[in-house]
Amino acid sequence: MTGDDVLAVLALLHDAGAEVWIGGGWGIDALVGRATRPHRDLDLVHRAEQEPDLLAALGAAGFTETVDWRPVRFVLADGRGRELDLHPLEFAPDGSAVQTSMDPEHPFTYPASCFSTGTIQGATVPCLSAEQQVRFHQGYEPAERDLHDMALLRDAFGIATHF
Repeated sequence: MTGDDVLAVLALLHDAGAEVWIGGGWGIDALVGRATRPHRDLDLVHRAEQEPDLLAALGAAGFTETVDWRPVRFVLADGRGRELDLHPLEFAPDGSAVQTSMDPEHPFTYPASCFSTGTIQGATVPCLSAEQQVRFHQGYEPAERDLHDMALLRDAFGIATHF
């Protein structure tokens, strides 16, 4: 997944009226304002109620569903090898959101303040905040890419990470 791919997907979804925010590795690269490593996919959180429009736009662009773990997440891929990892959110009136987890007793929470912006290839893009990225990198054994990403956030924002 290249920076051009990310911008093309965001433009497609914007035109479809689907509001999304970048998470994962591309989200961290957006926060620091540059691509720092290769990315195999693009993680996006989206408004659950906009999912039909999102799916219609992505389907028209050649993406098909390859994984369905709804309501937690689902994955779409296209013939060019681009992969999108999508996470539906239910928003509250105060701007916060909740995402179902595999353990329904412990959903993922998104404070209103976590919806931020960053930069990819000079373009301003919607992404999750550094603090939210740190929250999502807890509770598992980190891979090399996770160590890389958390080091970027520590260096760029001076925030503490747990690894």
